Amino acid sequence: MADHALYWLALGLIRLIQLLPLTWAARLGRGLGQLAYYLDARHRRVAQRNLEAAFGTTLGAPQVQALARENFKRIGEAYCSGIKTSAMKPEEISRCLEFTGVEALQALHREQPMCSAVGAIGHFGNFEIYAHMGRFVAGFHSAATFRGLRQPGLDRLLGKLRATSGCTFYERRSGAAALKAALNQGGVLLGLLADQHGGDGGIALPFLNRTCSTNPAPAVLALRYRAPLFVAICYRIGLGRWKVEVSPFIPTHIDGRARPVEDIMREVNVQFEKAIHRDPANWFWVHNRWKPMKPRRGAITAPSPANPPPQEPSAG
Repeated sequence: MADHALYWLALGLIRLIQLLPLTWAARLGRGLGQLAYYLDARHRRVAQRNLEAAFGTTLGAPQVQALARENFKRIGEAYCSGIKTSAMKPEEISRCLEFTGVEALQALHREQPMCSAVGAIGHFGNFEIYAHMGRFVAGFHSAATFRGLRQPGLDRLLGKLRATSGCTFYERRSGAAALKAALNQGGVLLGLLADQHGGDGGIALPFLNRTCSTNPAPAVLALRYRAPLFVAICYRIGLGRWKVEVSPFIPTHIDGRARPVEDIMREVNVQFEKAIHRDPANWFWVHNRWKPMKPRRGAITAPSPANPPPQEPSAG
């Protein structure tokens, strides 16, 4: 009964947001984000603590507070904008979204039409907009992984929203076989979120001056399927407007030999760091990326493509 009521409440809110023009939806999101900043003390403290640790003495307390408040606004804007863009036609989305740096992917498709590529992505800007990437890179079909919600009604509703992007989403616990088949078939542009805590099975790597657990899935899958690896960052360039910048391919092999997974993911982290320093309010500071890793006997610190870690790729 509670799940049913929650479903209809969420559906009503979604329909209301989708009726608004995109800029109005973005403004509503910013207002809700500011309200959350004042009401959600726990996540406000997490964001401020993370900002203080990342920028040290370069930011004073007033600057940290202002940046955290703007970050909450950006997150609210991203969520409401993501709901709105899920109901927009491709030609409408193309007027508020641009992609740069996709030339290497387009050349890859011309040279190897059945090759797949793996993108390490993060919670930057309107991160749900990554799902539309396949519409901007000819020859590829977008795919991503996710972890289902505990509430069945909300999970179905989120699935319907995401389905409109043309991206195929694979549940990371139950969809591994289907994802493997798609990658083997080729022509897949797989986006994997790699900017959150990677769990106890992750790799311990530096990120913004502190060591944290890093999910190795982008490197592991790129090596396993001989898929070029890149980083894609979504930047907010205006109210309800975004630009996704695609990096050059990160080398996964040197002289024909596979690079260590930890070396590859260290480069991914560096790309994320550069994006954060470029626009600090654009990242998801409310997540505790630096949670301690529990020591585990026999833990894998640098998995090979033939012996990947037991964890599944993070939701994308």
